[in-house]
Amino acid sequence: MANPAWLLAEVGGNGGSACQVEVHAVPGSRREGFAGVHGDRLKIRVSAPPEGGRANAAIRRLLAEGLGLSERGVELVRGEASRRKSFRVALDAATVAARLGPVV
Repeated sequence: MANPAWLLAEVGGNGGSACQVEVHAVPGSRREGFAGVHGDRLKIRVSAPPEGGRANAAIRRLLAEGLGLSERGVELVRGEASRRKSFRVALDAATVAARLGPVV
């Protein structure tokens, strides 16, 4: 089965499997959580404002919780000041798709 558009196949890591999750961030929302798909990205709403990296930290926390990882297993790799973000996740793509598929 093919990966969803928001999930990029394995990326280089330090001896472990990893993949990249493409995110469309919606900071300052009333509700937090996964909100479906926006184009080719996973839409994530957080109540934190975008100032001082607070929204990035909240998205990282939500991804980690949704995937059953510690926050160390999720790393922002691109888009620090943009709604379009890329996160490296310390899991293989099939596991990420299985764990996040039902909530998307």
